[in-house]
Amino acid sequence: MRSYRLFVFVLALGLILSACGAPAPATPATTKAVPATEAPVAESAPEGATEVPAAEAVTLKIAVLPIIDTLPMYVAQQEGLFAKHGVNVEFVPVASAPERDQLLAAGQADGAVNEILADMLFNKEKIQMQAVRYALRPSEGAGHFFIIASAKSGITDARGLKGVEIGVSQGTVIEYVTERLLQAEGLTNDEIKTIAVPKIPDRMALLASGELNAGTLPDPLGALAVQQGAVIVLDDSKHPEYGFSVLSFRKEVIDANPEAVKSFLAAVEEAVELINADAKKYTNVLSDQKIVPPPLLETYKVPPFPTADVPTEEEWNDALAWAKDKGMLTVDVSYADSVNATLLP
Repeated sequence: MRSYRLFVFVLALGLILSACGAPAPATPATTKAVPATEAPVAESAPEGATEVPAAEAVTLKIAVLPIIDTLPMYVAQQEGLFAKHGVNVEFVPVASAPERDQLLAAGQADGAVNEILADMLFNKEKIQMQAVRYALRPSEGAGHFFIIASAKSGITDARGLKGVEIGVSQGTVIEYVTERLLQAEGLTNDEIKTIAVPKIPDRMALLASGELNAGTLPDPLGALAVQQGAVIVLDDSKHPEYGFSVLSFRKEVIDANPEAVKSFLAAVEEAVELINADAKKYTNVLSDQKIVPPPLLETYKVPPFPTADVPTEEEWNDALAWAKDKGMLTVDVSYADSVNATLLP
């Protein structure tokens, strides 16, 4: 019965995860942006700070998925850091990466956590999005994406994945990370086999039943799969150049309100410092925003978040080469025009 409850929870949670869910209808333009969290939110700036009156502050609408990458933004709101830096932030919850991108394309959201592959697709004809900061970057002991083997497969290392179909969401960062990690372990392109299993609940169910020998999952669902008996074969903690996410804004928003975006990033930077100093303090956010499944809350270790920086040109070019090889892009997309480091504190 406990296993059944875990599966039902994962089924519901997986439907709303980034990069793996089926496209959901775009949120109508009249949708009211929802406050960041139902947890207590600071009504005023920290003691000693000067809060800019709301009427004078620009409001930024941020499309958010319930993923660990968004934690610093929620913490910034809970701690009153956006108010401290004189910017209003409204979070617009979305159910999938396609829905997020629809809102950005329609101008109904100003920014979001995404990946540079998503920015490239936006910018293939003209520059519409700019990555302004790493959101989450794998680090030693803290992977972001995990290649998982079914407990019934007998696979325990990368060589065991030679010729084995690995469930992924194709054309996304998950497929990109999967191929790059296996190539780093010495597998050739002919030895790497992936199969499209777009929805995470399907991927986890097939792994649990043994019908799928391997699949790639994001944190923290990789940990949940392991709790249910699966085995981690590889993760991206030794290759942070592949599995990172970014904070991106629409270029027209940056051009019109550069100081507001700078203020947003300054608040996020302070939130990162708070999380890295004492992540346990924000367990309520993980729970309230459904970022971490309840069975993992007591044991889940929040990864360290990166300090202010942007993706390198080498990282951009590698992802670009992969996207062109897959036929997702036919043109080069400019790194200089798509990655903007000038707004960092």
